[in-house]
Amino acid sequence: MKRQLILEDGTIFIGEGFGGDRMLSGEVVFNTGMTGYQEILSDPSYCGQIVTLTYPLIGNYGINRDDFESINPAISGLIVKEAADFPSNWRNERSLDNFLKMRNIPGISGIDTRKLTRIIRKYGTLKGIICRLEENSEDVIEKLRSTSLRTDQVKQVSTKTAYPSPGRGRRVVLVDYGMKHGILRELNNRGCDVIVVPYHTTAEEILNLSPDGVMLSNGPGDPKDVPEAISMIQGLLGKVPLFGICLGHQLFALSCGANTEKMKFGHRGSNHPVKDLATGKVALTSQNHGYTVNETSLENTRLAVTHIALNDGTIEGLKHKDYPAFTVQYHPEASPGPEDANGLFEQFLAMIESDKLEGVNK
Repeated sequence: MKRQLILEDGTIFIGEGFGGDRMLSGEVVFNTGMTGYQEILSDPSYCGQIVTLTYPLIGNYGINRDDFESINPAISGLIVKEAADFPSNWRNERSLDNFLKMRNIPGISGIDTRKLTRIIRKYGTLKGIICRLEENSEDVIEKLRSTSLRTDQVKQVSTKTAYPSPGRGRRVVLVDYGMKHGILRELNNRGCDVIVVPYHTTAEEILNLSPDGVMLSNGPGDPKDVPEAISMIQGLLGKVPLFGICLGHQLFALSCGANTEKMKFGHRGSNHPVKDLATGKVALTSQNHGYTVNETSLENTRLAVTHIALNDGTIEGLKHKDYPAFTVQYHPEASPGPEDANGLFEQFLAMIESDKLEGVNK
């Protein structure tokens, strides 16, 4: 079954269709990870995006029950060079094609993913659509150019109601902007008593839960499309320790008076080197974001840069100079990727304990 990938700039790729049979448009991005396609497929941060995987063979170890980062994948499509038809792994339960059919997510294989990636790197991310070969390409291109990308991704993927993930340790309220399950798992592994709340929860509602700390999760889209978060974070700052990841990092920056901007093609992969400015140590990190904090906008804020990306010098970490709050642009829980930065969860819990001790001594 032939399919075509059509980009808004008029570029057309023809390949083999697999997975679901829907026509879905979205922002076409690329991820450079060699493994972890199941986590990528189920990462809510890819909501509304069509993902190109640059590694040439995808699906060779199949799909299993354990590696999902969400229950309902929000990805709009998958682009690969070759999709493995007969996966081989002791945890394998179904093929990539079978999984995408179950979820009705369209895929296309057999195209030149290197060429596509070079186009994105040169011109930036583009709107695109995976569709049947019979579709009139000129009509599709015109429609793509006249259609705006959706801006309500966080609303789409965030939990609708609060729920607990009980533990006997410190209470952490986790604000779900598109949370990966790996973040919740890391908090649970450390005994935290976690309460997950929707993206639009107010500061007053969060403080009424008597948290020891608050975590701002990852999520999709432009942070400026989530204005509810700004007043909430401002209402918590200085009252409870904060730790933000990815979108949570960007929202924290906005709430403190900094600015964010869209990147040309973003950071998406599992081997991005990040330098800790305090120690000089470099960690390989898992990343998935298309926006970054503007460095010059930090000048009149109380924020300090803690980490930078070695590939392009962009900001990868911030801390508040007056209050117990820090954030990172990358994913310390990995899923997929290296666990070099996993210790940031201990740093967050240590910050909570320090804040508690200061409160007792006051």
